[in-house]
Amino acid sequence: MNPHIKSFVANVLVAVLPALLLVATTAFISIPYTLGHHPGDLLKQGAVTSRHLT
Repeated sequence: MNPHIKSFVANVLVAVLPALLLVATTAFISIPYTLGHHPGDLLKQGAVTSRHLT
């Protein structure tokens, strides 16, 4: 592989992977916290969900 292409791919991965990991971590932490449960889990019988008035 051309050394310039190898350097370019390495620079792109160094920039993109940390950003992708930050976004994925934020999503997997904030969505269950906001919902009060994991998206795939069933709601408990006594669970009250907040709803917008609009």
